Parts: sequence; C-alpha cells; structure tokens
Amino acid sequence: MATTDIERGLSTAEVEERIAAGKINRNMELKTKSVRELIIENLCTLFNLINVILAILVIMTGSFKNLTFLFVVFLNTAIGVIQSMRSKKMVDKLTLLTSKKAIAVRDGAEVELDLDQIVLDDIIRLGRGDQIPADAVVVSGEALVNESLLTGESDLIKKQPGSELMSGSFIDSGLLRARVVHVGADNYVAKINNEAKYVKKVNSEIMNALNAIVRFASVIMIPLGLALFASSVSGLWDAAGTPGDSALSWCFSELLAGRVPSSALLSTVGALLGMIPQGLVLLTSSVLAIATVRLARRKVLAQQLYCIETLARVDVLCLDKTGTITSGRMEVEGTYPLPVEGVGLAPDEAPVPVDTTVLDFALANVARATSADANETCQALLNYYADRPVEVSEPLSVIPFSSSKKWSGASFAQGSYVMGAAQFVLSERIFAQVENRVAELADTCRVLVVARVDGFTPDGDMVGEAEPVGFVTIRDEIRTSAAETIGYFNEQGVTLNVISGDDPRTVSSIARVVGVPGADAYVDATTLDTPSKIDAAVDRYHVFGRVTPQQKRELVQALKRRGHTVAMTGDGVNDVLALKEADCSVAMAAGSDAARNVAEIVLVDNDFASMPAVVAEGRRSINNLQRSAALFLTKTLFSMGLAALCIALPPYPFEPIQMTLINFFCIGAPGFVLGLEPNNARVKGSFLTNVLKRALPASVAVILAAALDIFVARVFGFSQLTLSTMCLLTSCAASVSLIWRISQPLTPLRVVLFVFVVVGILAGVIGFPELLSIANLSMGEAIILLVIVVFTCGVFFKLATMMDSLKPRRRHAATGFGRGVRVRLGRGGGKVSSTGSTAERFAKRLAADMAQRREERTTREAEARALEGVEKTQPKKKKGAGVKRSRVTKSAQGIKVSMPSKKKK
Repeated sequence: MATTDIERGLSTAEVEERIAAGKINRNMELKTKSVRELIIENLCTLFNLINVILAILVIMTGSFKNLTFLFVVFLNTAIGVIQSMRSKKMVDKLTLLTSKKAIAVRDGAEVELDLDQIVLDDIIRLGRGDQIPADAVVVSGEALVNESLLTGESDLIKKQPGSELMSGSFIDSGLLRARVVHVGADNYVAKINNEAKYVKKVNSEIMNALNAIVRFASVIMIPLGLALFASSVSGLWDAAGTPGDSALSWCFSELLAGRVPSSALLSTVGALLGMIPQGLVLLTSSVLAIATVRLARRKVLAQQLYCIETLARVDVLCLDKTGTITSGRMEVEGTYPLPVEGVGLAPDEAPVPVDTTVLDFALANVARATSADANETCQALLNYYADRPVEVSEPLSVIPFSSSKKWSGASFAQGSYVMGAAQFVLSERIFAQVENRVAELADTCRVLVVARVDGFTPDGDMVGEAEPVGFVTIRDEIRTSAAETIGYFNEQGVTLNVISGDDPRTVSSIARVVGVPGADAYVDATTLDTPSKIDAAVDRYHVFGRVTPQQKRELVQALKRRGHTVAMTGDGVNDVLALKEADCSVAMAAGSDAARNVAEIVLVDNDFASMPAVVAEGRRSINNLQRSAALFLTKTLFSMGLAALCIALPPYPFEPIQMTLINFFCIGAPGFVLGLEPNNARVKGSFLTNVLKRALPASVAVILAAALDIFVARVFGFSQLTLSTMCLLTSCAASVSLIWRISQPLTPLRVVLFVFVVVGILAGVIGFPELLSIANLSMGEAIILLVIVVFTCGVFFKLATMMDSLKPRRRHAATGFGRGVRVRLGRGGGKVSSTGSTAERFAKRLAADMAQRREERTTREAEARALEGVEKTQPKKKKGAGVKRSRVTKSAQGIKVSMPSKKKK
C-alpha cells in the first residue's frame, strides 16, 4: 500500500507519474446522450426508411407534387428530436447545479481541483457539506458522513482514522483528511453506474404496437407492391398495343430508354402509402408531446415520450423512502416531558419561566447554543422551536456534539443540560428506570434524552449524575403530500412496495404513517441471500429494509418476472440499478446526477405529489389514442385488403382526391379531436388488441362493400366514375359508423364532432362533385348504393358486437432458458417463442463497440484534464533557471508524459 505524507501530500513528480499510469479520477457518471445520438436515434427508424424509399420512387417519376407525404415524416421526426433535446437540456442544467470541486494537498499546499484532476494517493481535505469525490481512507480527523444517496441508510456514520469513505457520500459534520484509494472506474459509485450502462428497452405498448404495425405493413407492402406494379404495367402494356414479347420485357425497355412508367409507379406508391399509418404515428407523437408540455407546467420532466403511457399502466410502484416519501431532512415528531418542576434546583440557578417546561427550555437553548456546527438533529430542533415562544438564554459554556460522547450540552443561568442517546447520557441505574419508555418511543423514531447535570469539566465531561427531564423524538421529515399521494395509488389498485437501505423497523413505521397497505410486515434484506428467498419475499412483503443497490434491482426483476409493470422512484446512486431495470423510473431533481440521467421522469420540484398528474396524462393519452388509432388503422387495413382485391379485379377504385375527403373528415379531424379531449378512465387491456377490436370490423365492412361495388358495377356495366363514387360513399358510411361507436358515451363535444363529420362529407359530395370526381347517379344506381350502404353498416355493427364479446388474451413471461423465452397463454392454447435474434445480438455488439470507443476517448480527455490540475500547483519559474521539467507529447495511446532523468549522486 502506498503511503503519502499527510501534511505535504503528493509532489508534482508523483502526480505526473500517476497521470502517466492512468491513475486519474475519470468522470464515470452516467451522462445524457449527445445531440448527435439523439438526432440519429429519432432519424434512423423503420418508419422513416419506408417513407424515404417511397419518396425516391416518386422522385423517379418527376411528380414532385406527390412528395407532400414527407411533411408528416419531417414533423414526426422533429417532434421526437425537439422533445429529446428539451429533456437533455433540462437534465444537463440540473447537473450543473452540483458542486464539482475538491481541496487536495500537494507539495505542502492546499489547492482547489476539479474532481477529474484528482489522482490516486492524493490527500484531500473534507469538511461539512463536502461531497466525497473518490473512495478514500481517513488519515486524520473525524466526521459524521451521510451515505443515504449510496445506501439509503439515513443515519449518520462516524468516520475516524482508518475508516473508509465511499465516493458520492457527504460530510455532515466534522473535518478530516483522507487518502484517495480508488479513482475513476474503481470507485464505488462508478461501479454502480457501470452496471447501469446498458440500453434499456422502452416498455411501451403504444410504441410496440406502432412498431408492429409498421413492421407488418413493411412485410406486406413488398409482395403487394410488386403485384400491383405488375398489374398496372400489364394494363399499360395492353393500352400500348402489347409491343414486345411480354409486359416485363416492354417495361425494361422503357426504363432503359429513360421513360419511367409514371402512372403505374404513382398508383403503386399511392396504394402503399395508404398502408402506412402516417397519421397515427404523427398523432401519437403529437398527443404525447402535448402531454409532456402539460407536465412541464407542473414541474415534471418527461425524458421520453412513451414513459407517460408506461406509468399509467403500472400495477406495482416501488418507492424509495429517503427523498421520496421523506424529504431527506429530519423533523421533531414530539416532545415528552417527565414530571420535573420548572424552577432551578440549586441556590445559584435562575428559575425556568413558569409557562415553559424544563424540557422545552433545555432543548431550545441547547440547540441554539450548538447551532454553529448544527447537524441534522440540531437543525430539526431549531426549526421546531423557531416559531415557539421559548425564552432565549445566553449560554455560559457550550459542549458541542461529539461522535465519541454521543451528546451535546450547555450551561445557562437556569442550569446545565445535555441531550443525546439515553444509553450514553444516563447511568445504568437511571437508564433502567426509563428503558421501557425509550423502547416504546424508539419503535417509530430516533429518541434523545434531555437531562440536567451539575455542570461540565474543562475537558467537556459531565459533572454529577444526569437526571432526565424528558425525551424528544426525531424522525425523517415526511412530505406533506405523501399520504395523499399514497392514498391515490391505493384507490387506483396499484400495489405499493417501500424499498430502502434504512433499518426495516424505521421504514415500516414511516410506511404505516403514510398509509402503505401491509406496512406492518417487513423484511430485513440482509436475510435475502438467495434468489429463491427474494422471490418468496416479493410475494409476501411490501416493506424491505437494509436493501443493497443490487438487491433493489433483483426485487424489480422478480416483480417483472411475475408479469407486473413496475415503476420505481428514487434519488440516490443506490437507486440507479433499480431505476434502470424498472419499466418506468422516476427520480427527484435534487438527487444524484446518475439517478436523474437514467430516469424517464424527473420531478423538478422534488414533489412526489406530481405523480398522479403524470398518471392522469398517461391515461388521457392511452385512452384517447386507442379511440383515434382505430380510425387510422382502419384505413391501413382496408388499403391492404383493397390492394390485394384489385390485383385480381383492377383497377383500384379510389382516386387520390377522394382519399383526401376520407383522410380529413373520416380520420384526421375526428382522430385529433378525440385524441386531445380529457379522459381519466383506468387503462384496460392491450393497446393493439383494443385498437384492432375497433378497426377490424370497419376494415372488413369496407372491403366487403368495395367487393360488392365492383361486382355490381361489372354486372350492370357501371362506369369507372360511378364505381369510384359508390366505393367512396360506402367507405364513408363504414367510417361514420365507427366514429359513432368510438364516441360512446356521447358528450357535447363528440356530438358536435359527429355532426361536423356527416355535414362535411355531404357538403363535399354535393357541393364539389367535379373536384371529388363524384358521378351523377341515376335512381336505380342510388337505390343499389343505398342497399350496399345499409349492408355495410349492418356488417360493421354485427362484427363490432362479436369483437366486444371476445375474452382478453392472458400473457406471462418466462426467463432462464438461454436467451430467454416468451410464453403466451391464450384461448387456443399456449405458444413459446424466443426473445432473442441474430439481428438483436449484432446490434448489441455494435453498441458495445461504440461504447468502448467513447470510453477510450473519455480516457484521453481525462488525462488532459488531470495535467491541467498539475499546472495549477506549479509556481511560475524564470526562464533560464535550469530546472528540468517533464514533457507532455502526443502518442499513439493518447498522451505521453516524459519524466526528467535523475542524476546519481
């Protein structure tokens, strides 16, 4: 083990040696994604790829006016990028609020360094309020350390020479010097952060459903597109007089001659565009983006669009005690005086005011007397008596709190008093008399005894036997809104688990106060030393104490294995692993940088009461999108069906301008209105299943109606214009029926919307027949159309009723079989499939390689920063002084430091 002179610290040469060896305190905190990564993430999607390919095909025809669909692609991508950038800016701003400096001893002088300029074996000075920058060992002095951000333990830990200090914890009181024993990736906090450095898949049903729809459409589009194009080319070949040997050879000859069959290509692209739910993707992004703006007004930062939906779906909420239920500060729970007269007992003592108990007088004045170095307990007493009328007495002598004595005290004209742990203040005889009372109060709080003594020695020891005058109970300050928020989640049927690194009895008592169900039963996680015990505890308990960061993650994993959607709240480094593992993670802005950076939701005002607002926004988004998505998906499904039908029975019945009428009045306008209205109903069922139940009946009805229209037109010899008109009106009838059904129960807004849709369609058909290519139907054609419309509506409502009667499918996940398996249990039996794929494993390897390159770049930057710290400690020397200096040059490995050679004496 290296030794360093405590007073002198490291020399400049020793620092440079350690920099050359890479023993520097590299910044290993979890960082937000770069601007480049955010843009690539939102730009490189399957949805965008399909649209780009279709745009290239349109460009080949020279019909640039048909590229307007790219506006939806651009808008959707822009919403994603802007939201991601906004979240990054907010989190980076919160990170900058934290102090990033440390005091080190080098060459016998104290210097201020950035944290990434510290090297191994540096002697650092730490005082009250300082954050420990790297793992270290105390070499002199003593202090009380708050390790709650790392362990969740709210009690202060005494540190003295030889004690270990963990990076990320804070000095609560005292002053010490410590030698750095770990730097960079070897630090305790860095090891936890490193375990959280993996890409967590967003668990969003809406996103998964949209991706599934786009993937399905992309697979179907290829054969349908080729078949449609071949059918269109065949028609053009026939119209051209069937030149050449075949339609295929004629098409190739046209392409080689630079004559692109534009009409065939445009009709194919038009049909394929109908299969892509562009409006649904844009609507989803818009609805969720609006939700994030609304939440921002409530001081809630949603770092991902889809996390709002995930929180609304959770059925298990895991709460960290410190910083979530409690504020992280201490408060006085109550004072309990013993029967003591409120006057001085000694002849030379002044009386305590008659309207004040001896206990209140002693507590208030001892706290004020020792406020110069107030710890959390003293600060709680100062806050408690700030607005209470207790006479202020000038102290004659003050004994500050000492971690070795476990008490503090002061002498006044009214007598001498001490307060502290009963076992250390009272004699064994006196303590035996009050032991039961102390144990009773200690069930929920930390108990301090206040006692009268005869005085203090010059060395600060008590004179005489301490006589107790009462007790004061201190507890974690519970947030005023915690009980109400816990009650809200109880009413919503969400299971609540409190997971903390604190004593399980303390955690249980606080959980009981705020109303967590089952809080009386708790478990000490130190006994959960096997996976089977953790699995058993998850099913039995809702309060977990003494939990390590790794165990928090294992508890979340165990809940997810049981099919639960799990949310986790936390603010410390000890919560990072669980936050990353949870389906939805919520962090407090005042917590650690790492917790904020991995969380999907950040409560900027550190108020747990904001959680119901997030759930409400999620419910509004999910329920409304399920209604609106049915409209968009109906078009996607019937476009696929019609494309397949028209391969055998060409031509495609709709003209592009007619689809514009359907897109606006039957899909776009009602979809956006229904997508943004208030809706706080509980989320039920699967998103995709709910949408398909509404969309399939309308799609099938439209396809059957179109087939009937085509059949009737061929039998009676109707014109192409008449066929297009009949298909348009029957499709509108099915769409209006769908809008009526999803608008139940009717509200004034929905009634207005329904009337607007019907009037808009009629106004377009009657008022603009030439623009919309509407035929003037004869009486016979109108009667046939009316019959088909009634048939279409009847088919829709019948199929919709059948869909509603279907029972929901049950799904359960199972793991532990190599790459993992997915088990689906449904009405027709079970199905087992793999959760991994070659493409996924390749993507993971590629991401790992990129991460390694970033790590190497970070190392080079860290070395340069550390060398800047060396320059701070170097006094300026005159030129020509003949002093040999180390030389820094670039090398293939990054930065090379050449040390001057020493001459032998």
